[in-house]
Amino acid sequence: MNPEAIAAAVTLPHDLTPFGMFMAADLVVKAVMTGLIAASLITWVILVGKVLELSALGRAARRGVAVVAAEAGIAGLARQPRLPAPLAAMLAEIGEEVAQTGTGKALGGLVERVRSRLSRLEAAAGRRAMVGTGLLATIGSTAPFVGLFGTVWGIMNAFVGISESQTTNLAVVAPGIAEALLATATGLVAAIPAVVVYNHLARRTAAFRAEMTDLSEGLIRTLSRDLETGRLDVGSLNR
Repeated sequence: MNPEAIAAAVTLPHDLTPFGMFMAADLVVKAVMTGLIAASLITWVILVGKVLELSALGRAARRGVAVVAAEAGIAGLARQPRLPAPLAAMLAEIGEEVAQTGTGKALGGLVERVRSRLSRLEAAAGRRAMVGTGLLATIGSTAPFVGLFGTVWGIMNAFVGISESQTTNLAVVAPGIAEALLATATGLVAAIPAVVVYNHLARRTAAFRAEMTDLSEGLIRTLSRDLETGRLDVGSLNR
């Protein structure tokens, strides 16, 4: 048997499946691929958790909009039991502003002050809804480069092996390069879902913010009507 055949027999792994190439890879390439696999798992965990969270938040906001639409005045809303969480929080803000304003001519600017309070509440709810999605953006933008680092490192080791074996036989070269390219493939497997999931969650969050805006605007319209008709019951808001 010639030297190239001997080198091929020694170097060629018995298992060329992705798992076999992972097990045969260099320690650095293994570490890169392990990190990328962990990042991919994190992506799916975030997807499940955030979809459930945003679904619950969206249902609460839509229910709040329906409750506001069905009630003629702020006082009637305040008397209702088991209000959705975002509606209850907004009514609390309105009650606090009314309490600080008191009665009299100062009520003329009440609507704008309430609008300011509710906009801050909307912004805070939107920020809470986006918690965790920044990690997806990080994974989506860095995973391909991390995978590329693993590939460069693996190809470098493959060329070192070629130099040591003193042969260019494809059977000797191909396994090392395949192991290196597996790192790039793993990086893409981690990055592509992360980008898709991030965009999906961004759209869901934007929809939730729009629903919160609908809720706050509905409350502001109701408050404005109460002020114009003199139906605003300050006592009912500060029970």
